[in-house]
Amino acid sequence: MRRQLYELGELPPLGEVPERMYAQVIRRERYGEPARAFQVEVVDVPPVRPGDVLVLVMAAGINYNNVWAALGQPLDVITQRQRRGEPEDFHIGGSDAAGIVWAVGEGVRQVSVGDHVVLSGCQWDEQAADIRLGVDPVASTSQGAWGYEINYGSFAQFARVREYQCHPKPPQLSWAEAACFMVTAATAYRQLCGWPPHVVRPGAPVLIWGGAGGVGSMAIQITRIFGGVPLAVVSSPERGQHCLRLGARGVIDRTEFDHWGRLPSAEDTEAAAAWTASARAFARRVRDLTPGRALPRIVLEHTGRDTLPTSMYVCDNAGMVVICGGTTGYNGDLDLRFLWTRQKRLQGSHYASVAECRAVTELVAAKRLDPCLSVAVGFDEIGALHQQMYENVLPPGNAAVLVNATSDLAGGGPPAVLSSAPAVPAGSPSW
Repeated sequence: MRRQLYELGELPPLGEVPERMYAQVIRRERYGEPARAFQVEVVDVPPVRPGDVLVLVMAAGINYNNVWAALGQPLDVITQRQRRGEPEDFHIGGSDAAGIVWAVGEGVRQVSVGDHVVLSGCQWDEQAADIRLGVDPVASTSQGAWGYEINYGSFAQFARVREYQCHPKPPQLSWAEAACFMVTAATAYRQLCGWPPHVVRPGAPVLIWGGAGGVGSMAIQITRIFGGVPLAVVSSPERGQHCLRLGARGVIDRTEFDHWGRLPSAEDTEAAAAWTASARAFARRVRDLTPGRALPRIVLEHTGRDTLPTSMYVCDNAGMVVICGGTTGYNGDLDLRFLWTRQKRLQGSHYASVAECRAVTELVAAKRLDPCLSVAVGFDEIGALHQQMYENVLPPGNAAVLVNATSDLAGGGPPAVLSSAPAVPAGSPSW
């Protein structure tokens, strides 16, 4: 008879799916700071539908989207899903994971029960009209972030994904290392390689905001892999050292400048002059770090409101500012004179395609791209880890939690007992 529930780290016989599972759950009545919003509950294992893959989660990665889920803003993900007709009154987050294929739905051909996989964090409707007309699925109107907009993410014993989300786990990695890199690395890869003709070129400088964060740590390495010259913007000398270890040509400490925030009106001549003077000083610092004092052809953005005006200012003529977020705010001011007369490009970029995710996984498997795992904690500490992300005190790199892998063994070996979860060290704000 099938058991109803297994303890964390207690693996069922391969392919046996219990009725219930442990999960870190967010509910509407707990919306607020992450330390309180996440609580461990026992819930039903989701059913496996045609095209689905049920994965026994060994470890899960941490991303900012589930800080938003915990807060209930800017999007109430539970209410949004119920408006679509989904019955669940809870949210199971987690958009990064590594684990073992435990069951497959009808029509699944590319993975089999027992495969070790890493998971990508985006889903779409393969039957959507725009996809059938040739739209990149990640740009489809049907796409959504798995583990954020789409339920049953990786903060549980079992996660439900679509077949195309599964990629081979790099065999040399521990479970936590394999779980932590996909969202940040694939996002950076698309920003740097997915928008021709503005792709990384040998010898060309790339300016990377938040160089010590997850996306920034990946972007520095990917720029180097393709021959570019990465320059990182950081908030402290310690974070600068992290970027230099990853191969940054140079670092700029943003705390040495004071023009961050909304762009002053061009009619306010005094404020505009002060902003321009500081932005020019920043641009000189960039030139001092580049071969031939060149300005960056690509500026990799995710900070948004506070930095976008400077990004457009320092981007080279006919270059590109490519943005994947707005961690300092969603209002983006531009002096349009720099955009049109210098023929620059402002490009939005959101996650990555299946091919881009696979390319990133292959770079990691070839030991050319380091996942930059900075900390791994136990399952009970998911809320605490998101709280530290919310407060901007996580260390540089990527973070993960152990789920069924109660010890983090290289290569994803059999689990053993973890006596205590490592503490999360404090650091400086990450952008």
